[in-house]
Formats: sequence, structure tokens, C-alpha cells
Amino acid sequence: MVRDIRQVVLASGNKGKLAEFQRLLEPLHIQMQPQSEFGIGMTLPEAEETGLTFVENAILKARYAAKISGLSVIADDSGLEVDYLNGEPGIYSARYAGLDASDADNNQKLLQKLAGVKSAERTARFHCVLVYLRHEHDPTPIVAHGKWEGFVIEEALGDHGFGYDPLFMVPTEHKTAAELPSEVKNQLSHRAQALQTLISSLKELNN
Repeated sequence: MVRDIRQVVLASGNKGKLAEFQRLLEPLHIQMQPQSEFGIGMTLPEAEETGLTFVENAILKARYAAKISGLSVIADDSGLEVDYLNGEPGIYSARYAGLDASDADNNQKLLQKLAGVKSAERTARFHCVLVYLRHEHDPTPIVAHGKWEGFVIEEALGDHGFGYDPLFMVPTEHKTAAELPSEVKNQLSHRAQALQTLISSLKELNN
């Protein structure tokens, strides 16, 4: 018996994310569609991220995309938490230096905030929260959380990855996230961990 393909919307316009999710979820007979196919981020605005936590913002994005598309949705919210800065940049990671800030702008602000701080006090971790909603009014969303421990170095290293990757040293590898080969990063990262947890939960849902 051939199982029906289930259409699920990814609440993101990131093509790299879409390809990664599609590859990992294909065995579950899930076909991913970007939210842009329903006009989100194109003719319609994107969801307002007014939550105070990664979980709240991921749910806001998922519920908004589910309302407009009428389909199940996967959404994510992620960022960097630095202990010395009481959790900054946190949920504001992508816009730490301003709404239109580039990765370089955000990295520069982080380095300025940590100027003179000793290595032992520069501990940090990446967080990724993934949310799966069956429909807009789903009262029991699946929430998957992954985190990746490391510390912030004083100078950017590596040219792979994006965001804060060049400043995020992974102690087990003695390299920054931006220096790691993609196959290694895709095993260790916060997003990889959250994805594996989500996949396990979706398998249970399908049984």
C-alpha cells in the first residue's frame, strides 16, 4: 500500500533550510512547501515575532503560516545565548545590531560587548526550537529543542556557515562552526539535534 504524500509548509523563505528539511522528512512521506508559495514574505507580510522566547516566536510563525495556508506547518526560531551578556543576543540574534543589520554588523556588536572579557567567561550556546502544528488551532504542537555548547572567540575564523558561526568555537572540534565541514556541522549543530527530535516525534505521530 502506497502512503499518501502529506503537504507541510515550512514557515521560512530560506531555500537551504527547505532543501535540508525536505531531504530528512522525505522518508516520512512529507512534501515540504515554502511559505512563499502562499504569498508570505511576498504579497503578504511575514509573521510578527513578538514573543519573548524561541518557543513563542516559533509557534507564532507556525500558527500564522497554518492560518494562511490551511496546511500543517513546521517553523523554527534560533539564536545565540551568551552567558556573560545574560542571554544576549538571544531571540534578537538576527537583528542584534538593528533591523537591517548584516551578519558582520551583528558579529561586530557582539565582539564590542565582549571586549576585554576573558575566554573562560565567554561561554555560549546556539539554540534551535522547531514547532510542528497540524493546523492553525492545534492545541498540542510538537516542540523540539536542540542546543550546541561552545564559546565566543575574539576574532572571526572560517568562511562556511552564516550568522555567528565564525565567532562560535566548538570545543570538541577545536574549530569554529564556520570552519567545520558541512557534514560534521549537520551532525552536531543545534538545528540538527532539534530536527532529529522532531523526526522521532513525527514518526510516533504517523504510527
